[in-house]
Amino acid sequence: MSLTAKVSRFAATTPLDAVPPEVILRAKHSILDGFGLAVAGARTEGVRIAAAEVDSYGCQAGTSTVLGRGSVLPARFAAFLNGMAIHADDFDDTQLAVLPDRVYGLLTHPTAPVLPAVLALAERIRGASGTDLLTAYLVGVEVECAIAESIDPRHYEAGFHSTGTAGTFGAAAGAARLLGYDEGDTAAALALAGSQASGLRENFGTMTKPFHAGHAAEGGLLAASLAGHGFTTAPDILEARRGFFSAAGGGYDPGKIRDHLGDPWTFASPGVSIKPFPSGSLTHPAMTAFLELVLAHDLHPSDVAEVRVGTNRHMPNALIHHRPADDLAAKFSMEFCIAILLLRRRAGLAEFTDEVVNDPEVKAAIEKVRFEVDPEADAAGYNNMTSIIRVRLKDGRSLEARAAFAKGSPANPMSEAELRQKFAGCLEAGGIGAEAGLRAADLILDLENADLREITRLLSAPAVTGELWTRYSARW
Repeated sequence: MSLTAKVSRFAATTPLDAVPPEVILRAKHSILDGFGLAVAGARTEGVRIAAAEVDSYGCQAGTSTVLGRGSVLPARFAAFLNGMAIHADDFDDTQLAVLPDRVYGLLTHPTAPVLPAVLALAERIRGASGTDLLTAYLVGVEVECAIAESIDPRHYEAGFHSTGTAGTFGAAAGAARLLGYDEGDTAAALALAGSQASGLRENFGTMTKPFHAGHAAEGGLLAASLAGHGFTTAPDILEARRGFFSAAGGGYDPGKIRDHLGDPWTFASPGVSIKPFPSGSLTHPAMTAFLELVLAHDLHPSDVAEVRVGTNRHMPNALIHHRPADDLAAKFSMEFCIAILLLRRRAGLAEFTDEVVNDPEVKAAIEKVRFEVDPEADAAGYNNMTSIIRVRLKDGRSLEARAAFAKGSPANPMSEAELRQKFAGCLEAGGIGAEAGLRAADLILDLENADLREITRLLSAPAVTGELWTRYSARW
């Protein structure tokens, strides 16, 4: 059996009752995270620009909800805008890697391309259930992650953004499953996905990075829709000599698909990390370690002479903005991320704004931070994201901390209460009322028994005037 056929069979035939309960629970956590991020991301300038472009098309016959906005659009455009919104704040989940050649220890953002595609189709298909959505999401994410892990690391090193590339395959696989396709039509959907898979890392720190996720969601949905109408394609798009693995990576490891697709599921091993901070994942180990130092020693900017952050030699290739001028660049600035924790002891959505980034106090704190390659961190391996923090205080003392993985990683996961708290913060940022948010969270975490229309209705409703989220904090 070819690799493309193996993936197609897995996507078309894997039943939900074959998925371990712990995998289903972790998937629901990422789905909850994705819904919240779609609401928060709808407020960002990039999504507003994209939504205005879609609105200019004058589409009338919509079936699928744009979360946080409440508009109803044709499925492909709802998938595009929701996918872009989930990734807009760089706050979405990340697939972890464990092999030493998997640079940075991460591969793709699995939820942003897949969830919007299957949600948009589930709303379009009369009678689609929460179980249908959950199953399609699970197989789509597993396909996305397996492809990202299989392709030669040159794919990412050379500049491809795997969320945009592998994510298109995941969205197509999930959409094909929701549409009830057999192996043949699923393979055709994957082939169409392969000809759309795109995204370049040079656009990190701009509106175009989240565009990659939206484009992947829309492209995967479009691929599946066309495949069901008899669109002709190549049968072996993944492994063919002129196929995806060869063209985009120059090689691949077939065992990652042949031997490990769904065995174990990615949500079980090596796992998926849910972000505690709305910034590039590579900043998170250092941020976790530094925040612990700040709180443990009650550090203030006036106490600190210098903070040195040491990592492996590849991490600075992604964290490229050393003196950011706007919120998007700040997400890929180790200097900003450390400085804002020193100043405010938190780094949430409220801290990643243009106003905060350009605050003179923030700029002064950034000058205290040195981001550099550390031989010890480099020797630990690219897959560990090891970050070493050395703080020199004005009174002559020195402090040190280190971390390989951050809060939110499988090794240090968020509790369900912490996940609900993050979801609540995203909904508050997006203007969704507290009562609606509480009800939506309960439904998402019981997705097999939930009414999808009720979830999308709740996540489109504006907050009641005067309603305060703090009144409901104890219930989260």
